[in-house]
Amino acid sequence: QVQLVESGGGLVQPGGSLRLSCAISGFSLNHYAISWFRQAPGKEREGVSCISSSISGTYYEDSVKGRFTISGDNAKNTVSLQMNSLKPEDTAVYYCNAAGIRSGSYIEYWGQGTQVTVSS
Repeated sequence: QVQLVESGGGLVQPGGSLRLSCAISGFSLNHYAISWFRQAPGKEREGVSCISSSISGTYYEDSVKGRFTISGDNAKNTVSLQMNSLKPEDTAVYYCNAAGIRSGSYIEYWGQGTQVTVSS
């Protein structure tokens, strides 16, 4: 059974840090591109960061470059998002996403989300 389970969200003051984790079961993270998305109240879901072993690369949305770092742990089959210098505008529900092509079809999976609130 495929599962993506996020953890690590919470309340933090501006300038603080949080580390989100996405625990993956049912497939190896090497077989998919793993992304973090976020959705703030009243806004559309947006891509924040992505990591893909197939291209050995990472992607960051402009507003988080230099503050967020995505990494994968093959042994634990988890992907983490280290978030530093957090701002109130980073407040959102953060979702883990896995996407790839299997047997010629596009497949994607979502986690349930974890709330991040940046506030003084």
